[in-house]
Amino acid sequence: MSQLIDFILHIDVHLVTIVNLFGDWTYLILFSIIFIETGAVIMPFLPGDSLLFAASAMSANPKYSLDIWIFVALFWFAAVLGDSLNFFIGHYLGKKLTKTKFFSRIIKESDLKRTEEFFDKHGGVAISLARFMPIIRTLAPFVYGGSGGNFKTFIRYCLIGATAWVTICCGAGYFFGNFPIVKEHFSLIIIGIIAVSLIPAIIGAIKSKTSKK
Repeated sequence: MSQLIDFILHIDVHLVTIVNLFGDWTYLILFSIIFIETGAVIMPFLPGDSLLFAASAMSANPKYSLDIWIFVALFWFAAVLGDSLNFFIGHYLGKKLTKTKFFSRIIKESDLKRTEEFFDKHGGVAISLARFMPIIRTLAPFVYGGSGGNFKTFIRYCLIGATAWVTICCGAGYFFGNFPIVKEHFSLIIIGIIAVSLIPAIIGAIKSKTSKK
């Protein structure tokens, strides 16, 4: 876990290492990370927003020879395909998985309940909103599929969420990631991105507890 935290907080440094070691295979590696983070319901802790931001910042630097449009396309497909896979896992295996010890050790019951409450409050648009919220973005397709949600409705909101997510995160990284102040305090920027993305979930949890009282 400590290695994962280090990878996330110093993702710019690690991405440079990946590019130097694997060259064009970097595209496939980063596609796989986003696809797994999105599609494998037991992997909500992998980097998402920060990875898009850092990769796009690197693509704006000519010395790395990375194409921003390839990143945009691959990240978008990874998000949509991952969400779709997660939906069908929830649809066909949701109830069985949640009863296993392995699943319960990785995914907290409180996270599932928070995701369900998120859907109850926002309806179908929650699928799009969840794309910007770590952990919930991974659990949302699973919970929606497990609850018997309609795939046509799901994929419509999924496409909207994925498009907005990739556009905002990649755009921010590409246009602002190489500013001197950002490069000097990259770890703090990553922490800030994570903190901001967690705000809606924290507010929702607080409101939920307050309403129960």
